[in-house]
Amino acid sequence: MSVAVLGSGAFGTALAISLAGNGPVTLWSRSTDQALAMADSRENTSRLPGVRLPDALRVTADLSETETSDTLLLAIPMQKLRGALTEHADALAGRTLVACCKGIELKTGLGPVAVISQILPNARPALLTGPSFAHDIARGLPTALTLACADADLSATLQAELTTANLRLYRTTDTLGAEFGGALKNVMAIACGAVIGAGLGDSARAALMTRGYAEMQRMALALGARPETLAGLSGFGDLALTCTSDQSRNYRLGLSIGRGETFDPTITVEGAATARAVATKAKGMGLDMPITDCVTGLVNQSLTLTDAMAQLLARPLKEE
Repeated sequence: MSVAVLGSGAFGTALAISLAGNGPVTLWSRSTDQALAMADSRENTSRLPGVRLPDALRVTADLSETETSDTLLLAIPMQKLRGALTEHADALAGRTLVACCKGIELKTGLGPVAVISQILPNARPALLTGPSFAHDIARGLPTALTLACADADLSATLQAELTTANLRLYRTTDTLGAEFGGALKNVMAIACGAVIGAGLGDSARAALMTRGYAEMQRMALALGARPETLAGLSGFGDLALTCTSDQSRNYRLGLSIGRGETFDPTITVEGAATARAVATKAKGMGLDMPITDCVTGLVNQSLTLTDAMAQLLARPLKEE
């Protein structure tokens, strides 16, 4: 097996560290300076400080050094995925590409597997998603993930190749369910962070998680996803993790909104763009997504938290 990871952020670095336990891994960075610094210090000091890079992990800024890799993991933010695929289309065409991002593209409403298929129709796309934090993976802590791939044979091959001492992968052919489960839970994490940040309590968070899960199912199932996918790691599992831990960037954005604080604009928060994309998509589909609508208003600063709470509590009473 030969694996390369494209994207040297915290998650890409963590995956490369774990996979290096199976054999040689190449980690590609778009920044020459960062690649040289990581190769010299054997650490990603800016994104994953305190974790040493294993000897089997090679860092480079030269994409041609990944040409011999059978499988490429794309640890690239969702809103930048299309640009990266387009820029490097010749090098990536016809290869096995495993997206490791969670979100819905703002302009098209597509998930990562769909974007790969659209830009590179000859590629073999898959998705690695589920409840996971980079620091946990990098430290060797046990983590279970969903590997989604429409090609069942390729999915089984990738499952065997990408499982490591601390990464346990469960496979599914429901790429759409895995895409939207992983994307929509980020929206709910922002809402839950806002609730806790504003001091509204754990009971309110539990209510939001539960009703948020109903919204996740509503959209994903309307698009053709399977309910068991949403009940698995890429849906419910990821929702539980992201809505309850301040390791989640989406949850931390919500905390800052609830506290009335300014959030660091250099930190990528996939749920903010996903909320906008999903709200637009839901409107076009005639779906009722009240929590998503409120989160969109909060991140756009067109709705205050007080107004959002009043808006949700004033909804008509109904059966669960």
